[in-house]
Order: sequence, then C-alpha cells, then structure tokens
Amino acid sequence: MAATVNNYKEPTYGNWRVPRSAGLGNFGAIGTGIILVGLILAISSFAIFNIFVGLGVLGVFGIALLLLTIKDKHGQTLVDRVGTRAVFNRARRKGTNLYRSGPLGVTPWGMFQLPGIAAKSRLYEFEDSYKRRFAMLHMPTTGHYTVIFSTEPDGASLVDPEQVDNWVANWGGWIAALGDEAGIEAASVTVETAPDSGYRLRNEVEMNIDESAPEVAKAMLREVIRSYPEGSATVRAWITLTFNATMRAGSRKREPQEVARDLASRLPGLSQRLQATGAGIARPMAAQELCEVVRVAYDPPAALVIDEAHAAGHPVELSWADVGPSGAQTNWEHYRHEGAISASWTMTAAPRGSVHANVLSKLLAPHGDVDRKRVTLLYRPMDSSRAAQVVERDQNNANVRITSGTRPSARALVDARSAAQTAAEEAQGAGLVNFGLVVTATVNAVDRLPDAVAAVEQTSGAARLLLRRAYGAQDTAFAASLPIGLVLPRHALLPSEIREAL
Repeated sequence: MAATVNNYKEPTYGNWRVPRSAGLGNFGAIGTGIILVGLILAISSFAIFNIFVGLGVLGVFGIALLLLTIKDKHGQTLVDRVGTRAVFNRARRKGTNLYRSGPLGVTPWGMFQLPGIAAKSRLYEFEDSYKRRFAMLHMPTTGHYTVIFSTEPDGASLVDPEQVDNWVANWGGWIAALGDEAGIEAASVTVETAPDSGYRLRNEVEMNIDESAPEVAKAMLREVIRSYPEGSATVRAWITLTFNATMRAGSRKREPQEVARDLASRLPGLSQRLQATGAGIARPMAAQELCEVVRVAYDPPAALVIDEAHAAGHPVELSWADVGPSGAQTNWEHYRHEGAISASWTMTAAPRGSVHANVLSKLLAPHGDVDRKRVTLLYRPMDSSRAAQVVERDQNNANVRITSGTRPSARALVDARSAAQTAAEEAQGAGLVNFGLVVTATVNAVDRLPDAVAAVEQTSGAARLLLRRAYGAQDTAFAASLPIGLVLPRHALLPSEIREAL
C-alpha cells in the first residue's frame, strides 16, 4: 500500500497596520507643520530682530516638536503622559474617581446604576422574527444601539487544523461582511474565564440520576459533583454588535422601537452565519441574562448566589438599575468595585510579523492567579467605499515617507511594502477593519493583584501583544471589556484623526 502524504501547511496571519499621516522623515503631519512654522518664524526673527531671538524661537519650537512627536513603545508622548496624570489628579481632588450609589449613595434616585460612561445607558427587550427575546442596549450620549449574542465556542481541542483554518477564514469573512451591514458602528468579542461554582453541574446530574441505578454508580456521580468544581473554570463568550441610530449619514435618528423592528429581522441571519466561524450555537441574549452578566462583573461573589438560585429553579429578577456597584473607586493602576479589585490593559501594538491561529490561546486560557478574566476584541468595520480611500491614502503616505529623505530607513521600506500589500488585498475584495483589545483581570483581595498582573503580562508576551496598563482610566477600560458595546472613540474628547496625525 502506498503511504499517504499530508501536504498540509499551517497558514500564518499578519500584516496589521497602524495608518500614519505623511510628513518629513518619521514626523507626521502635525510634526511637519511645527517644523515649517518654526523655520518661518525663526527666519523672520533673524531678519527683524537678531540672532539670539531667532535661536530662541528655534529652541521653543524644537522643544515643542520633541514633546509632541517623540513617543515611547506604546505610542505615548510626554504630553500624553503628563496630561493623563494631570487629568487623573484633578479628578481625584474633585472626588469624581469615587462612586457611591443605592439608597445610601449620593445619587438622588437611589438606584444602583452603572458608573462612568455607561451611566446613561438604557435597556430594552424585544422579540426577533424567530420569537427569541433579545436585549437591546441604548447609549443616548452616542446614539448607539447594541445587541449581544451568547455563544458556545467549540474550541480547538481535538479538532483538525484544516477545520480551524476554515473557522478563521469564515470569521474573517463574517467580520468583513459587517462593513456592508446598514448602520453598523462596531462589534466586539468577549471571552470570560471564571471559577465554576458547580451548581449547574450538580443540577444537571441530580436531574438525570436514575433511582434504580446501582448504588456504586450513584455514589460515583455524587463524588464527581463534590470534587469537580474544585480548581475548575468556566469559559463563556459573547459577541456584541453596535448600530447607529441613523441608517446612513444625513438621515434622521430612529427611535428604539424602529431600531428594534429593523434588528428583529436581521438577527437570525447574523446568528446563523456565526455558526460557521466556530462560535457554536449563537443566540441573542435576553435582558435578564445581560443584567446577570454585568452584575457579576462588578460584584463577583454574586455569581454564587445567582448560580444557586438557577440550580434551585428560582428565577433571578434583576433590572438594569440594579446591576451597578454600590461603591467603586478608580485608582491610578487599578479599579476597586464592591469587594473585588481589577486591573485593565489596552493593546498598543498587534503582533509583529506572522502568527498562527492559536496565538491568543494562552491569554484566553484560565489562570490560577486570576479569579476572573475578560479578554475583549474590539472591531470597527469600514464600508467598502471608505476602506478604498483609507488604504490608498495610507499607501501614498508611506511612499511620501520614502521619498522625503535621501536614504529611507529599512522600517520605512517595509512599511511601504506592507501598505502596498494591504491596498492590493482591499482591491481584490478584502475587508478593512480597525481593531483593538482590552484585558481585565479581577481578584478578590488586593494582595493577590501583583500575581494577577504578572500572569496577564506574561501571557500577553506569549501572545506577542504589546499591552499598556490603562493608567488613570481603569474604570473606563473595565466598562469597555464588558459585553455592552461601548465604542470608546466616540467618547473621546480628542478626535482620532488628530491622534493619527501626531
């Protein structure tokens, strides 16, 4: 018999790019503008006054250029770091980093609403065309509506590599197709690992034990119920889709009922296409389930109470006004909420070079030093017309950086080739998506926080990600990691276009 030869070669993924504006050398558009203005004013000073005034003008603009353009490995300038610290110190002096709610809190309505940028959110519940109830979260400050899918990922264990490649390809196609969805603003994927209480397992086993079974078999099952939850973890995943209140630019804003009618007919198709991506069975999340997820995130001990109630068959009744913490405090490096402490990171650089499909496996996996961990991938799809403009502009800017000097750097040459490859792939029909990542680690005691921080930073290195602690914005990063569809750029004071120009 002839031996079969497996010619399978595991594919790699990469070519992630951060668009940069054109400018002289490594300086962007704003840096180049500072150079030109400084030279004009310096020459004018030399001509009108004297050499010392001209040198002083050059020195002032040189310092401004260094402060605004020289960045660290996370893309932060000295102005960014000093400004962040000043804003946080001002918030701490005014006491806005503290949050107290409930009947004994400082809010006049006495409810446990969410803190921070999610405080004004409103929760609705409707039915889709399959008669499945789905939660719709409205963010009035940005005019966004969010729906959440609860998924049961199949996992890559004991799965052929070819099947994993198909899942990755289908996931890329699903994300790219979102750019053509009317009114889509953003999408996110949240994977949460937490200790398993064991109540669900106990309830499932107890309901299926046959009383006529041998005593040895029943004793073995009850021993499994007692021993399995120790050290075990549960993994859950959610996919959120955020839509605009307007279907297209210039059209009127729709009311929640109008948006719900539109989404009710589109959710079945979106959830059905998710099954081909390895997400398993995807179903819209109901309002009560979303309330439980958010409540447990802010108050982890509540998970035991909720699981016990479900196991006993008692319904848990939570409203959106009850899911927030009764007390929270934002510190420079961590976030204290109820009786738990969390630390959050944001991704500042995607993996360089090529990676395999399992690059995030260690970061997503449960860790003994972290009680509860959430890894959230944030996506902002682009429609095809805007994507073409972005890649063409990025390619032109990369070519300008090469031709602006006599000897372009190796990084500039590689950057130009990468921009050309991205433009070619987009011209062949590939989608363009902005993406980011937020990681939140939660522990039940402050003395365990250093171990949790070390665990996240170690696993992020294995994932070849560059993460930066969300200094001074721990409460915002914590909320962004929740499956509630927050679009952070829409809440920023400084437009993203200016940041890219820097």
